[in-house]
Amino acid sequence: MEPSAVALDFLGELRRTHSCGVLRAADEGQTVVLMGWVHRRRDHGGVVFIDLRDRDGITQVVVHEDADPAVHGRAEQVRPEYVIAVEGKVAPRGPVAVNPNLATGEIEVVASKVWILNESRTPPFPMEEQVDVAEDVRLKYRYVDLRRPHMQRNIILRSKISFAVRETLYAQGFLEIETPFMTRSTPEGARDYLVPSRVQPGSFYALPQSPQIFKQLLMVSGFEKYFQIVRCFRDEDFRADRQAEFTQIDLEMSFPQQERVFEVIEPLVQRVCEVAGHHVETPFPRMTYAQAMRSYGIDKPDRRIPPMHPVEDLAPELANAGMPLVAIHIPGTGAPSRKERDELKAFGQERGLRVYDDFKRLERDYPDAMAKVRERCGISSETGSNDLLVLATWAGEPKGHRPEETVYQACGQLRLNCAQKFNDRHKLLDPKNFQFLWVVDFPMFEWDEEEARWNAAHHPFTSVHDEDLEKLTSDPARCRAKSYDLVLNGMELGSGSIRIHRRDVQAKVFAALGMSDEEARRRFFWLLEALEYGAPPHGGIALGLDRLVMILAGESNIREVIPFPKTARGTDLMCDAPSPVPERNLRELGLAIRGQGK
Repeated sequence: MEPSAVALDFLGELRRTHSCGVLRAADEGQTVVLMGWVHRRRDHGGVVFIDLRDRDGITQVVVHEDADPAVHGRAEQVRPEYVIAVEGKVAPRGPVAVNPNLATGEIEVVASKVWILNESRTPPFPMEEQVDVAEDVRLKYRYVDLRRPHMQRNIILRSKISFAVRETLYAQGFLEIETPFMTRSTPEGARDYLVPSRVQPGSFYALPQSPQIFKQLLMVSGFEKYFQIVRCFRDEDFRADRQAEFTQIDLEMSFPQQERVFEVIEPLVQRVCEVAGHHVETPFPRMTYAQAMRSYGIDKPDRRIPPMHPVEDLAPELANAGMPLVAIHIPGTGAPSRKERDELKAFGQERGLRVYDDFKRLERDYPDAMAKVRERCGISSETGSNDLLVLATWAGEPKGHRPEETVYQACGQLRLNCAQKFNDRHKLLDPKNFQFLWVVDFPMFEWDEEEARWNAAHHPFTSVHDEDLEKLTSDPARCRAKSYDLVLNGMELGSGSIRIHRRDVQAKVFAALGMSDEEARRRFFWLLEALEYGAPPHGGIALGLDRLVMILAGESNIREVIPFPKTARGTDLMCDAPSPVPERNLRELGLAIRGQGK
């Protein structure tokens, strides 16, 4: 970079008196020192206007040539994103010059001194609220992107939410305790990120997918109430709401029932929403997994959209024998076109459904039954003609260990597709309409078709409902777990469970998973040993901080609320990671690159 033509000043002992967002009309006449970045500069000949910006806002600075030509000359040298300091008096703007869009819009600072603390290359994009620039460019210059007011608000909101979490949990007697980042790899859930050990060649640490085992051990240790705002790592595919490294609000309690966990989380979430400017009512509704699947076809229901209704009892002739017939009702769509109906039918058929998309025809053929369907769906006779109503059932042979659930899942996908397709008309999916929900009593196990065995639906340390213990051997498909999810508008915000604290129950669960005592002890020996040393009943939950901030900030992509995120391919464009390392480093670790994996 060539030497600067602008002489730069040292900060020295200069101290700012105010930030750029706090001065008001009541401060008229004060001599102030402001520091920040040049947001805009406008040269009107004998007068230079500078919009000076910091994280708190923008203040207009005015430099008059006739007051001090040297200071005016200095102001003429500044350019966008230069870092400067100014000293001057707060003065009112004239009535015509007031800017109602700025909190500081009634005043300006008439500068008597200007210091240029650093210059800046021309920014890769404007520092405006919304900027039409490729995301790759934004991520490459993330340190510049984060200066934009929109991004500043998001990251400041994240900080405020983190503080509110700590404040609320400290008030409830929780202790903040850190757990290790380098631990043992356990073959559960997503793939681990592995860290090779130099001092023990051929051995590896794993970065934690969650602090699950450690927080259980803290309960065995007698701390009773633990929490942590913690980084977690999962080597899995990226999505708009998922990153390989993410942050959880993680907590665990001793001697809880499920409702005790809810009593901790509901005021916490209520306080966090309040910090973001939203009021939510508690307690949140509860719904079993079975109810969620039957009414919404998904374990994270979006309750802004009306539920589905099984109606096979009203029109058995339309249902595939023994399988559900589901009515899907979306209000306010208007009459769909032939093309739209064909698209909905094709969407359902791709998921194994037989879709009855022409409800008027059904009403002609089955008037009494369809009148009852309308009544069950709660469709008003006055406005019902403006609503979408389709029926769907399974088209082929029953599928899965819980075949009715397979039908509900497919119908749930069709329901969401209908709602999204017509959202510009019905406006149901208002992002500020927060519909929180607890989903409880999840299945304990999920069937793995590829390996022909049961897997833990949550994790293998989740308690079974007391009355379902016998089903561990007789009917695993119907075995319910003491697990629960907090759901908001179709997105899982957090997941938790009451844990197994007894060694005999843990052995039965491992057996149901097809795991021998020897295999279980090899994989989880330190937890199993801990359960033999007076482990109390315990349970907890982990909430996704990134997702929560994303929703409360009104964003649709999690990268908008993470200071330094990765791309969809897991790349850090700013510092070019991941990257190869020198051969010498690999040799120290006892590693060699044998070939490029795909």
